[in-house]
Amino acid sequence: MKRHEPPDRPSPDELMRMAEELDLTALRDALGHLLAHAEQASPSYTDFALRLLRTEWTARQERKLTRGLKRSRIGTVEGIDAFDFAARPQLEPRVVKELLNCRFLDEKRNIICVGRPGLGKTRIAKAIAQAACLRGCSTLFTITSEMLEDIHASLADGTFKRALRRYTKPALVVLDELGYEAFDRQMATYLFRVVSARHGVGSTIVTANTGFSKWASFFPSEAESIATVDRLVDRATVLRFTGKSFRNPKEVHGAPLD
Repeated sequence: MKRHEPPDRPSPDELMRMAEELDLTALRDALGHLLAHAEQASPSYTDFALRLLRTEWTARQERKLTRGLKRSRIGTVEGIDAFDFAARPQLEPRVVKELLNCRFLDEKRNIICVGRPGLGKTRIAKAIAQAACLRGCSTLFTITSEMLEDIHASLADGTFKRALRRYTKPALVVLDELGYEAFDRQMATYLFRVVSARHGVGSTIVTANTGFSKWASFFPSEAESIATVDRLVDRATVLRFTGKSFRNPKEVHGAPLD
C-alpha cells in the first residue's frame, strides 16, 4: 500500500519568492510583520487574507496617487486652510470648500476664477486640482500660453493630434493666466479646439485677470471670442476675487516715486 507523504509546509522564503515573482512588492516587504501578527492574534482566514491584500492594495493606491500628482504638474500647493477669505469679500468660503468635494467633475462643469493679479486665483485653482488628484481623477495644470505654444510646436514634428489629446483627455485641466497675452488667429483656433473638445466631456478651471466683458480683446475676432467663451462659461461656477493683493515687496529702499 502506497504511503501518502505529508504535504510540504509552506515556508516564509517561498512566500517571499512568490510575492516577488507576482510583483507584490508591498506585500513582500510587509510579509514578516504580517506573519508575526497572525501568529499572535490568530485572525480568521478571511481577516488574514484581507490584511494581506489590503497591504498591497493600499501601497498601489499611494503609488498611483503619487504618479497622478507628478503628471498633473500642479507643483507646490498651499491649500485653503490658511487662505484669508476675509480679504476676499465676494468669495464665499462654503462655495470653495464645496468645490473641493469635486462634484463638478461628475457634472462635467467648469470653474472660472476672475480677478486682478495677486488675489489668490491660482492658489484656489491648485487646491481644487489637488483635491481632484486625491480623488483619483486625471488632472493637468498648465499656463494657457504654454499650452498653445506646445500645440503649435507639435505641427513641426507631426504630433499635433497627440499634443491635442494631452489637453483634452484629462478629467480636469487647469488653464492658468488666460488672457495675459492676446491670441493670434492660429492660437485662438487651438484654444477653441481644446475648449470645444472638453465641453460636456471634462471639466476645466480657468484663471483670468479680467472680467468676461473684456475677454473679446484677447481674440482676433468677436465671433471666435463668443464661440470659445460660451463653452467655457456654460453651467460654470464663477469665483470673483476682489480686494487687496496678497503680494507685497519684502523690502523697500529709497524715497517713493512720484
